[in-house]
Amino acid sequence: MKIAVNTRLLLKNKLEGIGWFTYESIKRIVLLHPEDEFYFIFDRPYSDEFIFADNVIPIVVGPPARHPILFYLWFEFSIPRVLKKIKPDIFVSPDAYLSLSSDVDDLIVIHDLNFEHFPEHLPWLVRKYYRYFTPRFAKKAKRIATVSQFSKNDIVEQYGINSNKIDVLYNGSNNLFKPISNSDKKRSRDKYSDGYEYFVFVGAFNPRKNLQNIFSAFDKFKKENDNDIKFVVVGEKMYWSEEIKNSFDKMIHKKDVVFTGRLESDELSKVVGSAIALVYASFFEGFGIPIIEAFAAEVPVITSNVTSMPEIAGDAALFVDPNNIDEICNAMLNISSDKELAVNLIEKGRIRRKDFSWEKTSENLWLSIQKTIDKNQNQKI
Repeated sequence: MKIAVNTRLLLKNKLEGIGWFTYESIKRIVLLHPEDEFYFIFDRPYSDEFIFADNVIPIVVGPPARHPILFYLWFEFSIPRVLKKIKPDIFVSPDAYLSLSSDVDDLIVIHDLNFEHFPEHLPWLVRKYYRYFTPRFAKKAKRIATVSQFSKNDIVEQYGINSNKIDVLYNGSNNLFKPISNSDKKRSRDKYSDGYEYFVFVGAFNPRKNLQNIFSAFDKFKKENDNDIKFVVVGEKMYWSEEIKNSFDKMIHKKDVVFTGRLESDELSKVVGSAIALVYASFFEGFGIPIIEAFAAEVPVITSNVTSMPEIAGDAALFVDPNNIDEICNAMLNISSDKELAVNLIEKGRIRRKDFSWEKTSENLWLSIQKTIDKNQNQKI
């Protein structure tokens, strides 16, 4: 069987959410199916670490697709030419893009539709591209995979897709996330928070991630509870909006906020594992990988009571209304002052984390590939 895969987000030392999904799931599939040929299509020179086995044939074709105009050129001109040469049984696209110009059958992974709900949080041309092409991709694809029941329902409701065409496969977490020793916790706290305890946030600084309200809540937490606790913020300033900037500038305790920038997985796992709690009160998530990473690290979680987050966290988190600063503040107060509550959440997280692994993700993605190919073969008979 010939399987073509869009691997443009496999970037050395730059793996983000969808890049990690691609890496963790496709690597396992390749290794478990040496009898099949996998054609990895890159949009720039690749690292050998992404050529997982001898049954992977790498192909590089430009232009590098990192802008809506280049998205269009790559998927509508470069990809069809490559697929015509390969003649694969299926084109798997883990980042929700495909080619409308190709007649190869597609399986796409749509992680979420945040751009349909919060279009104002994206640059104008990017959101125009997403909102124009994604419903067309969803209709053309022979099959769709997504990462939560919430996202599946959202795709059905937004685009009128038959639910039988969509498979749910949860994300996993990096194996580096695990409980760490007190000495490692001390090293992280000495490095990032002057030795003090801290809450942690992980994510891109997009208004959808709700840093604006979390900053306000942390400031209120500091005002109401005399303490030395810090707030460590991990991530890149993707869209540092006026709203986020104004919220931070108004903080009385902004000196207690520590920005680390983007961290590699090994360091990130230590920073998360040393926190009092993860604060992940986003407005919208298709899944929310930091939640299960915190479970794996045995760190309590504060998260939102909307979109996919209750589905992913189950009963193992403190839930808050992301619009309610008082609720976020009170959750911080409760976790930092009630050790029994923290221990209880950690224990529930130990149970909940068993539902998520990249092994399960890859198994379910392979089932989706098989369903797509079986359906296509039946249609050809």
